[in-house]
Amino acid sequence: MSIAKVPFIDLKRFENGFLESVSSKVQTALKEAHFVGGPEGASCKESLKHFTRAQHINLCANGTDALQLALRAAGIGKGHKVLIPNLTFWASCEAVINVGATPVAIDLERETLHLGKQKCIEAFEKYSADALMLVHLFGWATPETEEIREFCKSENKILIEDSAQAIGTSLNKKSLIGEAPIATTSFYPAKVLGASGDAGAVFSTDEKIIENSQILGDHGRTDHYFHGHVGWNSRIGMYECIFIEESLRHIKARIQSRKAVCETYRNELDISGFTPLSPASGVDENGYLAVALVDPGIRNNLIAHLKDKNVGYGTVYPSTVSEQPASAKYGVESCGGGNAKWATQSVINLPCFAYMTESEQSYVIDNVKSFFKTQTKVKSEKFS
Repeated sequence: MSIAKVPFIDLKRFENGFLESVSSKVQTALKEAHFVGGPEGASCKESLKHFTRAQHINLCANGTDALQLALRAAGIGKGHKVLIPNLTFWASCEAVINVGATPVAIDLERETLHLGKQKCIEAFEKYSADALMLVHLFGWATPETEEIREFCKSENKILIEDSAQAIGTSLNKKSLIGEAPIATTSFYPAKVLGASGDAGAVFSTDEKIIENSQILGDHGRTDHYFHGHVGWNSRIGMYECIFIEESLRHIKARIQSRKAVCETYRNELDISGFTPLSPASGVDENGYLAVALVDPGIRNNLIAHLKDKNVGYGTVYPSTVSEQPASAKYGVESCGGGNAKWATQSVINLPCFAYMTESEQSYVIDNVKSFFKTQTKVKSEKFS
């Protein structure tokens, strides 16, 4: 089969019978008027508990709400400082600001593209910070997660793990989310486990955190017409619960397919000028993103080449948090960002999605190789 285009992600690669099953269950729920808060939510929650090994779960409207609910449920608000990575999606920072706290963006480790324990400890001391939001990027896990958890527990610091990209990821053969004191995720459709629209969840080993997050996400309601807190509406709908639970029936196959794509790139594209990355030792990824490094001086040329060949790509993320236009306006503090800045200029992500065909993978690989052959030829001619 001739391939002329490969998207960065394709959200239409469903299993045989998937859409029919979702539609049938939606029809049944509609007939029973199970719109919000029905049995579909309870069933979805139990399926998620089984998959993530989490003890307690609160389903909510989206991943950003999950972060805000987790922060407020843990008591973080006005006057508090929260450490976050300087390389993350804006929602990590935004959530801290929205609960009234101050984000402090700290630099990552160049070798792992994640936060390191020592930098976290130094930032806690320098800024007298109250909490840390540990973000697990790329479908990987922060290598020193267990050590960071132990430190935060011993120092009575709040730790919230933003696992929007890491559901299904394990660390040292243990569920990353299941072992987290407090974790959140997003079920945005492009995620490894996506819904048909926006949805999110808070996970915790502490039942009180989940109880607080449920109250806050239901208008601070302590009884039907009584409100002990000021919260907001962050409830999940029936459609998303059905879609998520049906997706969980296929999640192992989807993850395995995505991981195989990442591994193929690593095996086939370890070439001069292009370095596919792997997660750290002990991390079993979920295949969310295929990550590689290229020389910042040629990345734009590579991107132009991929565009010309109709190959999708990503640059997750092209800017540090501290460089975002709103950061200065909203008082985001920064504790270094040289490695994060380097990552924004060096990382490139190739197409990766469940059930990507071998022909599609070959098309991507061939076009990356053809670009670097051209680069080698230019260099040879330049110095001949």
